[in-house]
Amino acid sequence: MDSELKDTASEEAKITDKLEGYDIPKELSIIPINDMVIYPHTLVPLAITDKKGYDAVDYAMSQNRMVGAIAIKSKGKAEVSEEDLYEIGSIMVIHKMLKMPDGSMRLIIQGLAKIRVTEYIQKDPFYKAKIEVMPEKEEITERTEALMRTISGQYHKMVELVPYMPDELQAAVMNIEEPIKLAYFIATMVRMKLEERQEILEAEKIEDKLSKVLSVLNRELELLELGGKIQSQVQSEMSKTQREYYLREQLKAIQQELGETDERQEEIKELRAKIEAANLPDYVLKEVDKELKRFERLPPASAEYTVIRTYLDWLIEIPWNRGTEDNLDLVKAKKVLEADHYDLKEVKERIVEYLAVRKLKDDMKGPILCFVGPPGVGKTSLGQSIARALGRKFIRMSLGGIRDEAEIRGHRRTYVGAMPGRIIQSIRRVESNNPVFMLDEIDKVGTDFRGDPSSALLEVLDPEQNSSFSDHYIDLPFDLSKTMFITTANVLETIQPALRDRMEVLRLSGYTEEEKIGIAEKYLIPKQLEEHGLNTENIEFTEEAVRKVIASYTREAGVRNLERQVARICRKVAHQVAIGKKELTTVLPENLYDFLGNEKVFPETAMRTSCPGVATGLAWTEAGGDVLFVEATKMPGKKGLSLTGNMGEVMQESAKAALSYIRSQPQKLNIDPEFFEKYDLHLHVPAGAIPKDGPSAGITMATAIASILTERPVRSDIAMTGEITLSGTVLPIGGVKEKVLAAKRAGIKTVILPQRNKNDIGEIDKRLKKGMKFVFVENIDRVLKLALTDKSKKKTKKLTV
Repeated sequence: MDSELKDTASEEAKITDKLEGYDIPKELSIIPINDMVIYPHTLVPLAITDKKGYDAVDYAMSQNRMVGAIAIKSKGKAEVSEEDLYEIGSIMVIHKMLKMPDGSMRLIIQGLAKIRVTEYIQKDPFYKAKIEVMPEKEEITERTEALMRTISGQYHKMVELVPYMPDELQAAVMNIEEPIKLAYFIATMVRMKLEERQEILEAEKIEDKLSKVLSVLNRELELLELGGKIQSQVQSEMSKTQREYYLREQLKAIQQELGETDERQEEIKELRAKIEAANLPDYVLKEVDKELKRFERLPPASAEYTVIRTYLDWLIEIPWNRGTEDNLDLVKAKKVLEADHYDLKEVKERIVEYLAVRKLKDDMKGPILCFVGPPGVGKTSLGQSIARALGRKFIRMSLGGIRDEAEIRGHRRTYVGAMPGRIIQSIRRVESNNPVFMLDEIDKVGTDFRGDPSSALLEVLDPEQNSSFSDHYIDLPFDLSKTMFITTANVLETIQPALRDRMEVLRLSGYTEEEKIGIAEKYLIPKQLEEHGLNTENIEFTEEAVRKVIASYTREAGVRNLERQVARICRKVAHQVAIGKKELTTVLPENLYDFLGNEKVFPETAMRTSCPGVATGLAWTEAGGDVLFVEATKMPGKKGLSLTGNMGEVMQESAKAALSYIRSQPQKLNIDPEFFEKYDLHLHVPAGAIPKDGPSAGITMATAIASILTERPVRSDIAMTGEITLSGTVLPIGGVKEKVLAAKRAGIKTVILPQRNKNDIGEIDKRLKKGMKFVFVENIDRVLKLALTDKSKKKTKKLTV
């Protein structure tokens, strides 16, 4: 590089005087030049590698050795067109040419003058164009002189900072007196973008050329000075680190001679002792040893020192091979489950079955259970009871509202403040690799730009995969197959299908009034007495009082509100005891007002259905089953149908199907065929603030419409559910048990169900069905016959089943 620059400077000095007297032709061969601008009055080497450039040079050598050099606008184009070339370039003369063995060509060229291409007259085999020479006037002013001196001084500084630039370049710059030659010479030597080089060439005034060159020169000088400063700092830091390392090694040797150890050595010794006591698997031990060796080499001031220490602590404290011993006494486990929870027969049987198989097969993988049911039925507390029955430790992790995948899998150690996911954190906290792990509210997991936690749970809740669960932070497989996972949900529909498929679903329906009384007497009342510091000598609940609390102060599938009301009574009694009352307080139906105030729930069925147009339906909600009233009314109009009550699309379609069927049967229902030409119908489902959807209210809406049109009230002791078709067929529905529970809570004695739901009734406990009648129908005509009262007698006729 140095020799080329020296040769260029000396060659320029030799031929500068020979530039005068060249005859510039009007037409010239053109060489497109990539990523380079040739300036007038400069001598530079040039390599030609393309065929067109090769031919253009051959043509120039056969003529007057002159050729035009035009820069290419877009870098890296395979095919260059006229539009890709700048309009202004330079005319140059070829001083030396050398053809290389590889087919390329090496030139030494001299820029003569600035030219403008006016028209391309040839494209193949090389570009040829008509040109116009653009003379450049040199007007030396005080400003021009000042710019030249400043440029020379800055270039002098630059040459001193760049080792590979020879000192001869400074002498060459000092000897240039013409401003235009100085601008072009510096522009050739300094690094800049192609666009900036072209701007300098195209600038018409010499002051503009010099100003642009000075701007680029200042920028490059700042970068060189900053780079030198950084290099100096790095060198200083390296020298400091090497000195510290040398001194620490000396200190270590001195301490060994004196028999002393520093805190660092004590820390490493303590870590080694923990590693030996941790009973780590071989693959974990290998990783720990590798990280410990890195830890020993790092100085405490290093940023990675704390990261490695924290990582080692996690690897040591995770219970890779530590677990609790299962209680395989089936009788004892069954007693624990019975003592903690009322009923829930299916769940208790499943746990006892698992223990039985576990007793016969030691290496059985933990089951993945999903408890689905309305709030307050004991899903979460059941998990604690299962852990107690198995003799295992219990962990509960709420998934409600989690949107970040890293909550499950953790962050990679490259992030600042990285931690393992909550799965590994909980396992470490409980210090056992086989706990009962409850994932609460799995149906409320969210998703956003940070990832999908449900997808991360696919590996956790798959018995075939979780034996090698990989946390991003730990980055080593951990065996979760010994863990018993229990998830809870209110609904299954919002759970990702692939995740739902991995779990064994156990449904926990709501409780009947009798079951709630049993739960209150056996669990809720003793618990609240203990929590409020009371005993049986202070307060006594009668069964009638508990029954009235359930019927008149709560309406729920579970027992959460019931427990709340019991606690409210206990607080008032505790207040009386605290101020000195010693007599026993007996809670009776008559004095419930003193404790709980006005009744909050009233039987509405008889009152609602006493007039035509109101039918009682049954609905399924996330909180269990509920009673749904459908109201219909008529008014003068022209075949209009209004639907209100926050109905969803499916429910609206069911209403239209019900109306179409009723309109198609005027003779059978004894309705005036012209009625629909004179009246509008309005169908409303009360509690308009609550969204409602689904097809199961179809027969209820058909019954309400038939009731208002025939002016026959619907029986108050009947509730119904089922989907209706245009032909009047009644199709099956879901949530039968929850709906039957809702009917029983509302005091309804007869429930009309689709014929194809008969098997679902067979699965319901006999105690729940006691005192109730179930009528199974296949067609809406039978529903209307059973549900509508006799118009003439205005009383209920005997039900035929």
